[in-house]
Amino acid sequence: MTPAARASAAIEVLADIALRKRPAADALKDWGLAHRFAGSGDRGAIGNLVFDALRRRASSAYAMGEDSPRVLVLRTLVSGWGTAPEAVEALADGSRFAPAPLTPPELEGLKRELSADAPAFIRGDYPEWLDPQLQLAFGAQAAEEGAALATRAPVDLRVNTLKATRDKVLHALRRFDAAPTPYSPLGVRIAAGTGPSRSPHVEAEPAHGKGWYEVQDEASQIATRLSGARPKEQILDFCAGAGGKTLALAAAMENTGQLYAYDADRMRLRPIFERLKRAGVRNVQVLDPGNTEALADLEGKMDRVIVDAPCTGSGVWRRRPDAKWRLSPQMLEARLAEQRAVLDQAARLVKPGGRLLYITCSVLPSENRDQVDALINRFPEFGIVPWAPLWEQAAFSAAPPQSADRSAETLLMTPRSFGTDGFFLSMLQRK
Repeated sequence: MTPAARASAAIEVLADIALRKRPAADALKDWGLAHRFAGSGDRGAIGNLVFDALRRRASSAYAMGEDSPRVLVLRTLVSGWGTAPEAVEALADGSRFAPAPLTPPELEGLKRELSADAPAFIRGDYPEWLDPQLQLAFGAQAAEEGAALATRAPVDLRVNTLKATRDKVLHALRRFDAAPTPYSPLGVRIAAGTGPSRSPHVEAEPAHGKGWYEVQDEASQIATRLSGARPKEQILDFCAGAGGKTLALAAAMENTGQLYAYDADRMRLRPIFERLKRAGVRNVQVLDPGNTEALADLEGKMDRVIVDAPCTGSGVWRRRPDAKWRLSPQMLEARLAEQRAVLDQAARLVKPGGRLLYITCSVLPSENRDQVDALINRFPEFGIVPWAPLWEQAAFSAAPPQSADRSAETLLMTPRSFGTDGFFLSMLQRK
């Protein structure tokens, strides 16, 4: 496919997303099934163009004066892919499979620079209704933090120390220019591509099949390491999902002690069994979803409980940019209620002197520090353990920057501050 045909396809997919209000991944999959002539390179380029257009939807629409799928794609070619406006004008020549010729206002919009006095939610490319939350979290840096969340994310991997070393994984993935992550001593990073280039399919590599590594953002690796999990402990991964943190915890425990994995969602938990086998993990007991009796048996017995709570996912907008435009106040309220319920369950499982690590992949204060403070009000026997001493104890590869929300008690990592996904964590200890 020509670049012009790819642009037309991206416009078609964005129009489908807008019309049917569905995830971008579903729309792209259906487009590929209906256009089987498109090669993998074409599908990858179209997907990149669609996701990049969604990442910067607000600023593109502001510059162009409208938010139609057509202008979003054309503007992305300029602002995101570095194409000159004149080259876009030549591409959109109205020929077969190409976009229709540009109008004078469209060409003017492609040349327009985003003004420095544009609203923060425009410069930061996030929904206007979330502006108060991001201003509360980041103050005058809200636009810059939002803009960092509107970039592409790298591919981060965690080395499975039960089977490999970081040097071994770096060597296996050397053709992808893999490099160590800045902070996690077990992390490997493959930089994000630009323009039409795709990220490598690292889960198809032999080293992955051997269990040498798992895909896991460095922020998630940091959170797991800050948990302080040690051999022979009794630990519960309360919202285990597909088991990414469970695997990291098992390696930190050196396959000793007892690690329980629980998730209320049966479908989310299903992939964990294959991953445990591939990683060579032997100290994990997977609890049946919804088995409250099994949880009751653990009450007051856990050295550590890890709660990676359900959330809006605002911290992973780099990877799922369409989600930020589907998010609504009602959805946020639903997540807040789920978080309160999960925390109330988890708090009862921690033994006296034990610790609860609360984690979200969100940057919104209502899902983060507000929930921690509310938990302490409900369970006054818990208190916050400041994150900086935990960092020192965890022996990371480098000293950390300041928490993105400037807190000395809880830690907020963001693409702008840490180069990771947006991740919040708070360690609480039961007195």
